[in-house]
Amino acid sequence: MLLTLTTTMPQATDLGFLLHKHPDKAQTFTVSAGAAHVFYPRATDAECTAALLLEIDPIALVRGDRGQGLFQYVNDRPYTANSMLAVAIGAVFRTAMNGRCDLKPELPGRELPLRVHLPVVPARGGADLVRRLFEPLGWTVDAVPVEESRYVDLTLTGSLRLADALNHLYVLLPVLDDGKHYWVARDEIDKLLRAGEGWLAGHPERELISRRYLAHQRGYVRSALERLGEVDEFDPEDVAPVERRESLAELRRGAVLAVLRQVGARRVVDLGCGPGALLRLLVKDPQFEEILGVDVSASTLRTAADRLGDRELRRVTLRQSALTYKDAELAGYDAAVLMEVVEHLDPPRLPALERSVFGAARPRTVVVTTPNVEYNVRYETLAAGAFRHPDHRFEWTRAQFSAWSEAVAAQHGYRVQYLPVGEVDPDLGPPTQMAVFTREEGS
Repeated sequence: MLLTLTTTMPQATDLGFLLHKHPDKAQTFTVSAGAAHVFYPRATDAECTAALLLEIDPIALVRGDRGQGLFQYVNDRPYTANSMLAVAIGAVFRTAMNGRCDLKPELPGRELPLRVHLPVVPARGGADLVRRLFEPLGWTVDAVPVEESRYVDLTLTGSLRLADALNHLYVLLPVLDDGKHYWVARDEIDKLLRAGEGWLAGHPERELISRRYLAHQRGYVRSALERLGEVDEFDPEDVAPVERRESLAELRRGAVLAVLRQVGARRVVDLGCGPGALLRLLVKDPQFEEILGVDVSASTLRTAADRLGDRELRRVTLRQSALTYKDAELAGYDAAVLMEVVEHLDPPRLPALERSVFGAARPRTVVVTTPNVEYNVRYETLAAGAFRHPDHRFEWTRAQFSAWSEAVAAQHGYRVQYLPVGEVDPDLGPPTQMAVFTREEGS
């Protein structure tokens, strides 16, 4: 079972620092499935390749099992890239997966030109599924079927952080195989969310990934998706702060609706619509003639459809799409809404959202709401320093939100104004901050 990882970055042998494995040494590590060997077939300043070879004894693999005899020894486990290789990656390259490099701390944050090769990958779903899993993460996928089988010879190329690349492999290799060699317990949920931090929540196949990674155990899968923010409309901001009389979620939706009415929007797209709370308000107002709800999650869109009902669905279109990728179907709308969406993205992914919404779709008006982190001290049930939702990647101060909004507006030809949502604290500001972007004439 072989994995090779190649980079052509300047001073390519710095890959050894990132992996914490010296290019001049061949090292062997004992892992649960056997022995993992790390060596470098090529190590020059122009190109460096690290190889992980997992050596498994197929007899030891089943020793002690009350199985079905000799045929157990004849299987693909020792020879294909499956959960055993994922476990070896986690054991041997754990520090690299965590993005640590004490000797050269500037390296882990860099995107590197990478090429990953896995000669034999079990792919239950074929080459198409391989592409659906890896391409949204920035990889170029070359998946060549191995004769007439469910295996592919897989090469991934892209410019990514090494930690991200390793975490992608750690999660997605067992997903492609759709089988694990060990008992899946509840702690696998935490493993999945740790390795998926920064990319899984926004992945268009996150439901399939969670289901397969967690061995189709429904309770575990639901728990993982809830923590990713996919299942149901969970809004911890509805927990009452001091002296609050009305749901902040309701106030926020009402404020967005008021802005859309004021600007005269008739064709509206709700980006990151979730289970459809805003859509249910829009569909009741005859001003809005065309309504589109967009979300990356198919299951969330199904929930939105169920909650809307047949009559409302005659006026609402639901579309699965990732907001960090350009989608021609989102162009031409009078107004777009990003209501409590931006904080669910890792900051490095924000420029991609900006390009797709403000650069490509270019609605006349864009309404953005996001939590004001300064106000969090008013929530008595929120621990100090905690975010309002477990899937939030950041929460901005008013100054940070303003700086981001002004930069986006200047770059894409919009002007911006700010409105408070909820009770305004004289020192802390409102609980929710809103920016209304209006496209400049002629831009």
